Amino acid sequence: MTTLKNAVVLVTGGSRGLGKALVEELFARGAGKVYATARDPRTITHPDVVPLALEVTDPDSVAAVAAQAPDVTVLINNAGVATGSRLLTSPLDDVRREFEINYYGPLLMTRAFAPVIEANGGGHILNVHSVLSWLANGSGYSSSKAAMWSQTNSLRLELRPRGIHVTGLHMGYVDTDMTATVDAPKADAHDIAVAALDGIEAGADEVLGDDMTRRVKSALSRDVAAMYEQAAA
Repeated sequence: MTTLKNAVVLVTGGSRGLGKALVEELFARGAGKVYATARDPRTITHPDVVPLALEVTDPDSVAAVAAQAPDVTVLINNAGVATGSRLLTSPLDDVRREFEINYYGPLLMTRAFAPVIEANGGGHILNVHSVLSWLANGSGYSSSKAAMWSQTNSLRLELRPRGIHVTGLHMGYVDTDMTATVDAPKADAHDIAVAALDGIEAGADEVLGDDMTRRVKSALSRDVAAMYEQAAA
């Protein structure tokens, strides 16, 4: 299990939304140092955070951040994007962008920081997924998050012998800028941040952040038609 008190944590996409809530909750739990990244670090406003510029799709940018944060023991891969792409009709560049940021970005960060965390005595990686990792909706976003789920499961097996635990966080809509135009029930970002960090400290493999996510996860062992009404027609 990982204790967050006095831990050194890096949160990608830490300037707003869930990332900002994670930063605030980390300090509330007594984290020793929190790095937060954004494309423009001036958008990170927490007075105690160490802001860093990062483009998660750029290997040179990722390497530079790893060099600036050699004391990290916990990595939170939170940065993500939803372009609204549709697999059959949207420009492939939009779908590729979602995979570059949502799948390859966290992989680049993990490859860069696994040696750092290991050298610091071990620690934790949290990958932020979605209920759409399990519930396909024809979007590039859900496909990228499904791939991310598989990545997380693989990395958990690879990194456990190196003293690094990997947790996947799944949730439905969260009340952030990303979902501002969505008319549906939304979880509070602070509540999801609390659940995520509780999961890190408990050594959980997965955190299911809300009731909808728990319902969908429980249905995964059933037939496809039970998950999708269209398949039953």
